[in-house]
Amino acid sequence: MSDQISFDDFLKVDIRVGEIVEADPFPEARKPAIKLRIDFGAEIGVKKSSAQITAHYTPESLVGKQVMAVVNFPPRQIGPFMSEVLVLGLPDADGEIVLIGPDGPVPKGGRMH
Repeated sequence: MSDQISFDDFLKVDIRVGEIVEADPFPEARKPAIKLRIDFGAEIGVKKSSAQITAHYTPESLVGKQVMAVVNFPPRQIGPFMSEVLVLGLPDADGEIVLIGPDGPVPKGGRMH
């Protein structure tokens, strides 16, 4: 178990829902990955991310999918690609990432409570 944090610490992490509008292979990545463009609505706009999710997803299967992401981390350079948000997922039994998203459609940009 991790160290306990305060509720105020939790509120500092801005986790929002976005819709994947573009997904492309990322062959330059050290580990197999997919480059994503995610629309978080009018307030945040479209942001880029790289995700190591090739075991369960193809780029074509991701377009239109709603996912959860941390939107207030600083951008991170991953090879030739600048990742602007951290897409969230959980490991399956083999350690491969399964994306986290709402179980029904919700407005883009909604903040996790």
